[in-house]
Amino acid sequence: MSTFFSQLASVRWQDILDILVVSYFLFRLYVLFRDTYVLRVISGIGFLWVFQHMAAYLGLIVTTWAMQGIIAFLAIIIIIVFRNEIRNVLQAKDIGAILWGFSHKAFFASEEIISSSMFALAQKKIGALLVLPAKDDLHEVAQGGISWQGVISKEMILSIFWPDNPAHDGAAIIRGERIAEVGAILPLSRSTNLPSSYGTRHRAALGLSEKTDALIIIVSEETGHVMVAKNGEIKKVNDRLELQKILQEHSGVSIDDQGVRQGEVFKLGFAAAVLLIFVTGIWYSFSRGLETLVSLDVPIVYQNRDSEMELLGSSLNTVNVQLSGAGALIRSIKPEQIKVRVNLDKAVAGINSFSITQENISLPPGVILKKVEPQVVDVSLDIPIKKKLPIQIDWIGRLADHLILESASVDPERVSVVGGSKILEHISTIYTEKVQLENITKSGRRSVKLVLNPASLKARRSSNRQITITYVVKSRGKMAEK
Repeated sequence: MSTFFSQLASVRWQDILDILVVSYFLFRLYVLFRDTYVLRVISGIGFLWVFQHMAAYLGLIVTTWAMQGIIAFLAIIIIIVFRNEIRNVLQAKDIGAILWGFSHKAFFASEEIISSSMFALAQKKIGALLVLPAKDDLHEVAQGGISWQGVISKEMILSIFWPDNPAHDGAAIIRGERIAEVGAILPLSRSTNLPSSYGTRHRAALGLSEKTDALIIIVSEETGHVMVAKNGEIKKVNDRLELQKILQEHSGVSIDDQGVRQGEVFKLGFAAAVLLIFVTGIWYSFSRGLETLVSLDVPIVYQNRDSEMELLGSSLNTVNVQLSGAGALIRSIKPEQIKVRVNLDKAVAGINSFSITQENISLPPGVILKKVEPQVVDVSLDIPIKKKLPIQIDWIGRLADHLILESASVDPERVSVVGGSKILEHISTIYTEKVQLENITKSGRRSVKLVLNPASLKARRSSNRQITITYVVKSRGKMAEK
């Protein structure tokens, strides 16, 4: 659980944008293909995809391979079998209808225009057959139609079914806000128990309703009655308001007093929430499943040191951090993006131990700290003071047996040293670098360097770290003569 929350805490703005883009893309697929067989098949593919990843997680090699093949096959099947539905969606003239519009339902025409037109034809006893598709595609059922693509209006509907119009005997098909086709031939019903008063229009309407979920409106030229056929049933409509209500129910929405469509808002909101949760889950599984580890040596930065104190030394200069995250993100990390900071604001003179934890390490968003080694650093702090100390030559080795070192002196004899008070407290002499006695054969002078130990000690700038040694060497024989 802690890993989950740490993962959420490290979410980048790119991750949020990624989730929103994919969620909106899937939401648009739902909006465009909802209540169709296309969406059902896509949902099935999504379920198989989840099942495939579960199989891969469990190590089921053959099952994973089989699921991959089935998913690829079904993706091709969608394109072949549902090409008409896909074509209808992609043929939208307004790109907004695809990207952000919600007017994709099969029925968009004004219910009032259609109902008033049908009863106007009934009053004149002019026969009519009007088809309003729903989810099912009619291209394979209704044939012989003439492309019309006229905007729906009462005048347009009356003119199509006027007896002098050559296409008045066929059916008019409404798609979207337009009358898409006229003169279409519908399949006749094969039912044998229909009333004898039903003519060809009634049988055609009933036949189409038996094969699809379309709503068909019939106007009888013999009786002047308006009837509707749907789901293999046919019934009489008494007035315009009743027909208008039927049209509203067919559209899948209801209308309140303000004319706002209800029912769809909840369904769309629920679908959007489910898709957002689903994509977030996929993102989380990917961010963990594609986890990559990397180890980096990062220098330690010491901060907030007391100005009166000096950092004399530390047990560590760098720490090794082990990081994890998405492969592409981990590969793009540079060492300078990782900061290890140790806060010295509460440090005291002497040796201080600090633990290196998640709080001390700054990481780029989306990167998780898995391990840090070592986890403790010792820091030595002290108040700097100045102390003047004598200089001592660090002789090593021995002179030749016939020689003796009579005297030696250094210039200068003392040097001012700056360092921590606790260190200088125990230092009484500063030594030069080592001088080999074996290399001395006669009196002379040479320049040597001071050795400041520990390294935190510093000679004042006014003091020369180059020391001049003057030494006098004599033969043991001459000393005996004296």
